[in-house]
Amino acid sequence: MKNRMHIVLVEPKIPSNTGNLIRLAANIGVSLHLIHPLGFDLENTNLRRAGLDYSDLSEVHEHKEFSDYVNKFPGRRLIFFTVKGNIRYSDISYTNSDSLVFGSEDTGLSDLLLEQYNQDIKSYIPMMPHNRSINLSNAVAITSFEAWRQLRFVDSSNETENNYFG
Repeated sequence: MKNRMHIVLVEPKIPSNTGNLIRLAANIGVSLHLIHPLGFDLENTNLRRAGLDYSDLSEVHEHKEFSDYVNKFPGRRLIFFTVKGNIRYSDISYTNSDSLVFGSEDTGLSDLLLEQYNQDIKSYIPMMPHNRSINLSNAVAITSFEAWRQLRFVDSSNETENNYFG
């Protein structure tokens, strides 16, 4: 397997968000890693509908817990996205060996997890004051496209062949 970015979802709860991210992962050439427990079954109709049957074009992996993911992929830089972050997502210089880590829709990443990996990057997406969060699939899309842009859209086809609506 070639070296490519990973999107890591820790305990995602909403099947349509994960389905959207299966499609996103396929379209930008990254692998998607799901950390259990999941709030749904991978055969969920909403997940399949949102993924629009992109599962055959994407690389999706499941892990029993976050430490299993870290042990399976040692040496990858972990970038945690949290409202408690201290560096804006657009101020990071991304690499193909980064793991973009996101928490569940309702609780985000736990304090325990963030403390356990304290040496890693904690990033945030700016938003208007007094708002709680951005939808998980939107947050992943914002950050992963910035990373892919910095990597000069590696492996993408000619942009004239693609469009948003195709």
